[in-house]
Amino acid sequence: MTAPYFRWRLSPTYLAHLFKAVSKQHHRALIPILRRILPEDGVVLDVGAHAGQFAKLFSRLVPRGQVYAFEPGGYARAILRIALALNRCGNVAVLPLGLGAREGTEILTLPVKRPGSYGFGLAHLGPETRFQTVEREAVPISTIDRMVEILELSRLDFIKADIEGWELQLVRGGLGAIRRFRPILLVELNAQALARAGDDLETAFKTIAALGYRAAARDRSGTLGPVAQPRSGDIWWFPAERALPTSASQELV
Repeated sequence: MTAPYFRWRLSPTYLAHLFKAVSKQHHRALIPILRRILPEDGVVLDVGAHAGQFAKLFSRLVPRGQVYAFEPGGYARAILRIALALNRCGNVAVLPLGLGAREGTEILTLPVKRPGSYGFGLAHLGPETRFQTVEREAVPISTIDRMVEILELSRLDFIKADIEGWELQLVRGGLGAIRRFRPILLVELNAQALARAGDDLETAFKTIAALGYRAAARDRSGTLGPVAQPRSGDIWWFPAERALPTSASQELV
């Protein structure tokens, strides 16, 4: 364990992470669905932007819109900014903070796989980690509702959240915006990670459903179908007043 502040150094692993972030495009299988639900002038929150794979995708799908990429980790953010710049994602703004239930400061735990190699995709708030060696970084936390106010948003179409167990905390800090704008949500839910924040799958499903949302997940064919029981995975949440999109076309960009 180290002090709350750390300095990472340029390393072969960093360069490998950077190359992958710049040159690869993950999540292409989601394009048929995202095309049907993201307007070209839409506003997207990418919470837990990591190295920018989703942010790059959103940037292309909302060319006349705006993407806000929230990434509190300094190491990930150093990769994210370069990846977005080299991919000419001019409609993506990087915000150096996390989102949760309330404003404040939290400690971000960054696993160290070996000297100079960070498991930055597994960085998380809270103390629990399966790695013996970690770095810790004090990071600022805000809320969706506060950011809507600061950014003066008049619309919010989509929220993607992959924040290693803090997803329900995020929802609690965005109740006003979710009720007002009715964005579609793509939330990674994992029982073990949620427990780190004092939450669980059943509470997460009940909380979001109580906002008038229906859960869905992709099957092996890429089609979205309803989710009847709480489960781990990437869960799509649609306002009850909206129909699930079809995804018959597997066209890629």
